[in-house]
Amino acid sequence: MDDVTSWTVTELTLDRVGATTLVDQIARHIEGAIAEGALAPGGRLPSWRDLAAQLGVARGTVKAAYEKLIDRQLLVTAGSAGTRVTATLPSFIVPTIAPVAESLLPPDASYRSDEPLVFQMGVPAHDAFPATLWGRLHRQAVQVTALRTGHPDSRGLIELRSALASHVTIARGIECSPDQIIVTGGFRGGLSIALQAVGVTGKQVWVEDPGYPATRLALELVGARPVAVPIDDQGLVIEHGRALASQAALAVVTPGQQAPSGVTLSQQRRAELLRWAADTDAWIVEDDYLAELHLSGRPANALASGPGADRVIHVGTFSKTISPMIGIGFIVAPLPLARRLIDVATWLGVPPNAAVQLALAEFLREGHYLRLLRRTRRLYSERRQCLLATLRRLGIDAADPAALSVVVPLPDGFDDLGLAAEARAANLGPAALSPWFVAATQTHSGLILGIANVLERRIERDCRQLLEIIDAGKVRASSG
Repeated sequence: MDDVTSWTVTELTLDRVGATTLVDQIARHIEGAIAEGALAPGGRLPSWRDLAAQLGVARGTVKAAYEKLIDRQLLVTAGSAGTRVTATLPSFIVPTIAPVAESLLPPDASYRSDEPLVFQMGVPAHDAFPATLWGRLHRQAVQVTALRTGHPDSRGLIELRSALASHVTIARGIECSPDQIIVTGGFRGGLSIALQAVGVTGKQVWVEDPGYPATRLALELVGARPVAVPIDDQGLVIEHGRALASQAALAVVTPGQQAPSGVTLSQQRRAELLRWAADTDAWIVEDDYLAELHLSGRPANALASGPGADRVIHVGTFSKTISPMIGIGFIVAPLPLARRLIDVATWLGVPPNAAVQLALAEFLREGHYLRLLRRTRRLYSERRQCLLATLRRLGIDAADPAALSVVVPLPDGFDDLGLAAEARAANLGPAALSPWFVAATQTHSGLILGIANVLERRIERDCRQLLEIIDAGKVRASSG
């Protein structure tokens, strides 16, 4: 922590008429921040001059407070490196804030890390990321954006919106202008803007069953009422949706490659869904999940292309294809709702970092993204086949491919959540299958194994380790 100025200003209020001296107030506040972890060991404090100016006190007052803490072995002076928190805290400093328990975190958040785990879903291949190229583009973008001191367009930089409009036209069949593109903070940022623009509080919303648990959670957080609509081998069963909630305000679907099944919404079901939206004046959020990463055949055009697209809010992301770390997604706004979506993005959205936007624009414009997709399609196809062959060789014949994952079924009622937690403790990242189901009548236990970071040189070892965890869980279940 090299700069704590903003923290000091917002957190420290001085009582200038009380009995406690200003020196003691400043020293006590800094000591409390060290105990709470807000000031980490080795963290740098502001200079006497800077902190005094911000607090409106004499420099000598701040100097005396620092010296008091140096005497207590909480701070050290480091010459030109300034005054810092001591690297090893004395024994009388006891942390006062415990870390948030994993059980309080949203679904799939508790096992996130900077480095993807083997079998983890929702992350691209770590070894396929063009880090050197991306680093060069990002450095250039930082230099360019550092010279821009005005307010950026709330929809995102025009360079990126133009590149995205060209990309979705070519790759996804969506005809749109840059004015219809809204750059967001990943898929969830796009979903948040869409839900607020449509206004779903208190209203019914179709969701796929099974389907992405975080989507249901997001709907519940904004006060919507998710209605679980089953899927089959053609995708969302529209007639079931009409029977369950014909007047729903919205449907959230993944027509390109449904998760966790991997099913592509059939042309007949697409037409039925668009007709329902037109008949009932409803909206459709198209989660373009993995649609660009079909491992066989050409991806189907987006639902937002062609007739009926004026009822579709297309939401895309680069988290699954480039990296979750860039934190960029986008919305293609249908013209009837574009003004409302842009208003929500302007006043309630948080645009991604400008330098990252510009780097991504160049990555798209120079053709690097399409080359990356071509390369990773081939890589993922090889890795999926390798994983399936290894599982079958080890006696798991029931494993089924599903988009960029493989589903390993378990006996109904099996504690797949506990099993996934055990696997994470062993640095493996499978997801439990049961949370993806809503209706109790069709809940299934199983593990979803992501294929992106399956490495051939270690796949045998990783699979054996996972199967040992599964076998141990089965033994416990049978004995209990």
